[in-house]
Amino acid sequence: MFIAFEGPEGSGKSTQIMLLSGWVRERGLSVLTTREPGGTAIGDRVRAILLDHAASEMSPQAEVLLFSAARAQLVSEVIRPHLEAGGVVLCDRFADSTMAYQGYGHQLPLDKLATITEFATGGLRPDLVAYLDIDVQAGLRRKQQHAQDDAGQWNRMEAKALAFHERVRAGYLAMAAADPARWLVVDAGQRVEDVQGHLRARVAEMLQLAIGDR
Repeated sequence: MFIAFEGPEGSGKSTQIMLLSGWVRERGLSVLTTREPGGTAIGDRVRAILLDHAASEMSPQAEVLLFSAARAQLVSEVIRPHLEAGGVVLCDRFADSTMAYQGYGHQLPLDKLATITEFATGGLRPDLVAYLDIDVQAGLRRKQQHAQDDAGQWNRMEAKALAFHERVRAGYLAMAAADPARWLVVDAGQRVEDVQGHLRARVAEMLQLAIGDR
């Protein structure tokens, strides 16, 4: 089973992936967690370029191709082998990020992005897209606080204009509405435990697992 986690900046994807991976692993399944861009030696090098403020002049088209290159490597080197071995993959962002950020955010043609993505992934699609929704300004405040607390970096994508992030969120919601059977929309403004409860309930249903204590 392949689950991709999507959401605006600051939606809490990393925390929810960590909690869900432990819960699934406790039920005897082999779980792999990974992220985009990155997850491989090549992908991590691409990630460094994509998120670097020094790359502020990067065109949206170059962004698409770099994200797609990292994705192609991640699929072939990491994701497909684990799925073929019968495991569960939890990925922090996947192809729908390209549609949301470069498509809706940068307003590039969605049909062309779909063609590029199909080539990069070999047609691989998540069985479930767990979309953690949050108000854009609230999410960005979370990210800023996290960067300050952990001496982290406010990266190039996070630093884009508020209107860009609003278009990204609207794009995610449009995609979720168009494919409700494959998308799970969860209000990320809830308590961490409540968000996790929604995720576990859906995954338990799909994998026929006992939910147990949340």
